[in-house]
Amino acid sequence: MNFNFTEEQEMLRAAFAEFVKEEIAPKAAKWDEDNYTPLELMPKMGEMGILGVFVPEQYGGVGLGHTERVMALEEIARHSAGLAMMVFTHQLGMAAILDYGTEEQKMKYLPGMCAGTEICGLAVTEPGGGSDVAGQKTEAKLEDGQWVVNGRKCFITNSHCGTATVITCKTGEDEKGRSTFSCIILEKGTEGYSPGREENKLGLRGSMTGELIMNNAKVPEENLVGEAGMGTPIAMKEIGEVGRASMAAIATGIIRGCLEDAVKFSKERIVYGKPVSKLQAIQFHIAEIRCDYEAARLMTYRAAALKDEGKPAATEFSMAKYFATEAACRASKRLIEIMGGYGVVNEYAAGRYHRDALGCISSGGTSEIQKIIVAGDTLKKY
Repeated sequence: MNFNFTEEQEMLRAAFAEFVKEEIAPKAAKWDEDNYTPLELMPKMGEMGILGVFVPEQYGGVGLGHTERVMALEEIARHSAGLAMMVFTHQLGMAAILDYGTEEQKMKYLPGMCAGTEICGLAVTEPGGGSDVAGQKTEAKLEDGQWVVNGRKCFITNSHCGTATVITCKTGEDEKGRSTFSCIILEKGTEGYSPGREENKLGLRGSMTGELIMNNAKVPEENLVGEAGMGTPIAMKEIGEVGRASMAAIATGIIRGCLEDAVKFSKERIVYGKPVSKLQAIQFHIAEIRCDYEAARLMTYRAAALKDEGKPAATEFSMAKYFATEAACRASKRLIEIMGGYGVVNEYAAGRYHRDALGCISSGGTSEIQKIIVAGDTLKKY
C-alpha cells in the first residue's frame, strides 16, 4: 500500500500548481465578483494537458488517468472552484463519449475538446428534479433518420458555452411500459436548440450554469451515444465515477485553501501582543481543518486509484464526495471564525470558500443521495 504520488505525478502536480499560480490565483476573486467565466483559459488548459489528461493520445489526450485528472481539479479549485466546475463538466461529457461513443464520435469530438477549442457537458437535470432520473420529460423521437428532441434541462454547467453537449432523453419504453432513456450529442447551432435562463449563483461563480431548451431540435441519428435505451446507466456511471470524483476533488481544493489561509492569517494577526496562532481555540480550529483536509484527500485519491486500476469505485466516490463537500463547509466556517470580522469582508477569500463549499453539496447528488448509495452498498457487504 503506497500513499505517495510517483515522481512523474509529483512533477505534473507541480506544473499544474505553477499554472494555477500564474493564470488563476490572481484573477479568481474578480471572476467571482463579476460572475465571469474565463473561456479564454480553456485553450491554455488544453495546451497544458489538463482537459484531456485522462484521454488516450490517439484522441488528442495525454493518456494518463483519473488520479492525474483529480490532481488538476484540486489545484484549480484551491483558488477557483467555479472554474474547476467548468473543467470537470467538460470532462464529464468527454468521458461519456470516450467510454460509450463510436470511433467516429471520438475522432470528431475529443481532439477539439482536449485542446479546449470545443466545450462539452452532460445534461441530465430537469425542473422536475435531478436525482429522479426516471422522471425526466425531455423526449427524442426518431423520424426520417433524425432525432427530434423536445424538452428542457436546468442547472446545467457550461449551458451557454458548450459547443457539444451530451443530453439524456426518453426514446422509448420497455416491455413493461416503463420509459427508457438514451444519450444524444447536441451541437451548438442546431436549429431548435438553445440556452435559456443563465443562473446567478450563490457560489461556484466563474462557471456558466443555466437551462438548455430543445424545441423540435433535429439531430442526426448517428449522434446517439451508446445503445438506444442505455442512457440511464451511461449517465449514472459517468456521474458516479467522474462527476462525484470531481466534486470530491473540488471540495478538497477548497479545504486546502481554508487550511493555508487559516495558517497564514493566524500567524500574521496580532492580538494582545501575540499572533492568534498562539491561542488554543484557534489551534483547535486549524487542527480540525487539517484533519478534514487529510481525510478528504485520502478518500478522493484512493477512489481515483481504484478507478484507474479498473476496479469498482462508485461507492468510494460517493463516500469521498459526501465527506469532502460537507468537510469543505465545516472548514470554511472555521476559517471565518478564525478571521473574525475579516472573515466576512470580501477582500478576503473566506466568504468565497464558504459559498463555493455550499454550492458543492448539491452538484453530483446531494449528501442524502450519497448516504443512500453508501448505506445500500454497506448493507450488501457487511
